[in-house]
Amino acid sequence: MKKSYEIDMCNGPLLSRILLFAFPLICSGVLQLLFNAADIIVVGRFAGSDAMAAVGSTSSLISLLVNFFIGISVGANVLVARFCGGGELRDARETVQTALVTAIAGGFVLVIVGVLAAQPMLNLMATPDEVIDQATLYMRLYFIGMPATMVYNFGAAILRAVGDTRRPLYFLLLSGAVNVVCNLFFVIVLHMGVAGVAIATVIAQFISAALILQCLSNMEGVCHADLRHLHFHLDKFKRMMQVGLPAGLQSVIFNVSNVLIQSSINSFGAIAVAGNTAASNIEGFVYTSMNALYQTSLSFTSQNLGAKNYKRIDRILLCCLAFVFVIGFLLGNGANIFGRQLLGIYSQEPEVINYGMMRLGVVSITYFLCGMMEVVAGSVRGMGYSVLPMLVSFVGACLFRIIWIFTIFRLQHTLFNLYISYPISWLLTICAHLVCYLVIRKKVRSQAKEV
Repeated sequence: MKKSYEIDMCNGPLLSRILLFAFPLICSGVLQLLFNAADIIVVGRFAGSDAMAAVGSTSSLISLLVNFFIGISVGANVLVARFCGGGELRDARETVQTALVTAIAGGFVLVIVGVLAAQPMLNLMATPDEVIDQATLYMRLYFIGMPATMVYNFGAAILRAVGDTRRPLYFLLLSGAVNVVCNLFFVIVLHMGVAGVAIATVIAQFISAALILQCLSNMEGVCHADLRHLHFHLDKFKRMMQVGLPAGLQSVIFNVSNVLIQSSINSFGAIAVAGNTAASNIEGFVYTSMNALYQTSLSFTSQNLGAKNYKRIDRILLCCLAFVFVIGFLLGNGANIFGRQLLGIYSQEPEVINYGMMRLGVVSITYFLCGMMEVVAGSVRGMGYSVLPMLVSFVGACLFRIIWIFTIFRLQHTLFNLYISYPISWLLTICAHLVCYLVIRKKVRSQAKEV
């Protein structure tokens, strides 16, 4: 019998269950973004545009390092979901244990990399001189919380595999409230600037990790984790990495291109960086709402593959594409229409707002393309093919944007020419992912007939 927090992904009405699964994910993603948004708003309002630019200039670099390991958590999600769908409960439990060990180890690796490599990497990105010291301090402090960040994200991936997206939301609600309160106290009362917002984020990360570990240790069934006797199962780790490693590399590929674009934006000065930071933070709320449908397509496809429910997989993709288009179109265009008011939350400087509007007018209104690209990739990955989406993303996003920066952007050095590379690359990548999906779907169905 299913627990009240879990969702049966393999039977019953599809639309309502997708919404029930995705809505808490959207809320969770928004709350995670509020961690960073609170940092940027507080420093922008109370510590100035240089401090705001310092925090913002680290975002693409942090994503580059962190999202590799978060991508690996996709492997845990897919594997646990497939084992649960197929009724292989012992294998599911062993995957849960292996995922948590991997999360803890990966978190400590990130602490070392983040602390030691912060300044050299920021220098490579041509971070403006007036913000480099504050950006380095923020990044080093932020990475101290990486073990907690990894544990939370791997734990949340495990819960998503069995349809539980509500409890991670509750945990983030509590830790997010703590983060905002600590931000205000450290920056306004103690005048700690970027160090204060970084420390507040770390405290919130450890709270969310502690809550999700308590949840897993108290659960019964396949997701139960005995924290005193965690075991590393090499066979499960290898299978987890078969799906998760390409997903992690895909995240790295996207963020490599974003780091290059951030470096190009840095060449326009600190005010342009601040405006881009505010606009991209607003867009982040749109992206995380759409990304919930990627996670939905991934989990639902994986479970139905394990249950050999092949006809349902096509319906899952179509439903997720429809939802992600509506969410991306409405929120993305809404962000552009109300852009000046939203940007005014981050900074009152007219130049910062003008630079932010340049980005919103190109990237935000076409953001639904990014969501559709992610959903198709999630369905392909949910069917067990993770290398293809990685290769497609490498060509369609990273390689294309690199060529664009060194050709079109170099010929006409404007922010519009830089930003337009986003929707063009998304459209190309969607087409390639759809071709991959159709080929793999045919292969999966032919294998099912043979059986």
